[in-house]
Amino acid sequence: MSHVMNTYARLPVAFSQGQGSRLTDSEGREYLDAVGGIAVNTLGHGHPKLAAAIADQAARLIHTSNLYGVTLQEELADKLCALSGMAEVFFCNSGCEANEAAIKLARFYGHKKGIEQPTVVVMEKAFHGRTLATLSATGNRKVQIGFEPLVAGFVRVPYGDLAALKAVAEHNKNIVAVLFEVIQGEGGIHLADTAYYQGVRAVCNANDWLMMCDEVQCGMGRTGQWFGYQLAGVQPDVATLAKGLASGVPIGACLAGGKAAGLFGPGNHGSTFGGNPLACRAALTTLAVMEEENLLANAERIGRLIREGVAENLRGVRGLVGIRGHGLMIGIELDRPCGALVGKGLESGLLINVTGDTVVRLLPALNFSETDARELVSRLSLLIRDFLAG
Repeated sequence: MSHVMNTYARLPVAFSQGQGSRLTDSEGREYLDAVGGIAVNTLGHGHPKLAAAIADQAARLIHTSNLYGVTLQEELADKLCALSGMAEVFFCNSGCEANEAAIKLARFYGHKKGIEQPTVVVMEKAFHGRTLATLSATGNRKVQIGFEPLVAGFVRVPYGDLAALKAVAEHNKNIVAVLFEVIQGEGGIHLADTAYYQGVRAVCNANDWLMMCDEVQCGMGRTGQWFGYQLAGVQPDVATLAKGLASGVPIGACLAGGKAAGLFGPGNHGSTFGGNPLACRAALTTLAVMEEENLLANAERIGRLIREGVAENLRGVRGLVGIRGHGLMIGIELDRPCGALVGKGLESGLLINVTGDTVVRLLPALNFSETDARELVSRLSLLIRDFLAG
């Protein structure tokens, strides 16, 4: 009997080694990894520059705490602000912690404006984390059941519905911010059009709200841009990062600019492990390799190859609803629950994921090769075709 708390419905496999986008299990069997640690393994597995940097930093200095200056943290903040257009960064350990910081920023902003019960607009089908506040902001009732009372201070609208957001603005004077994923990951790879993102920015400007983008899954080059919001040419006041930022080493970041910059002072927020030298070195190395290997362009090119390849192979197949996404954040929607495909893929040596019950989600490493992509297209298309015919 395992003494690990039973919080995951784990697949019957354990991996012992990885190289690139290939994983080897404890029995020596190889798998093509199209999940990437759920959008975490930006550089794949065993990237030599990342491994060397982590080993070197571990020998130098792992952790000192935020009681003291952390030079690598300063360097990473400078780099992220240059890429994002933001002004400052708070470092933590995960996506839900980054989103907690964003929610606290929004409330702090509201209180400074004299609003006693600041409220954040969130979206249906959103996923922001599993802490009590981020769980409350999440738009999935199934993951909230059993954890009531939820945290107050959120009002929910349909994603992509600008009219609904404007209606809320007219009737709720406690709103201080809008929090949303540019691409909803856990909700099923849902996108809105450019006009919607620009409209949200306009509504926030008109009402003096903070626009806050959860980039935990769609950030870090996954869409072919450093940040998902850059696809629409808008600039938020807050953006959150985690997952792929250090290619597997735990780190989160809450970036602030515009009206959100300069809000927090000493004592307003903190993290024991956040932004320690090891995590920051891994993140800086990840960013450097992404630039050296031109991985944003690779994500855009390989993502298009996968989407077009699967679409061509499944043309005319009944049960395919659609294929969507940007870069290497891809959803293939079917007309029925398809969780069984995960196990079938595992049996055939292919790692895929299903989210929103009916959507096959692909989140491979950003250095996924053309050879990897063509193999994925061929094997996945066959799996889906057989599943829909069953």
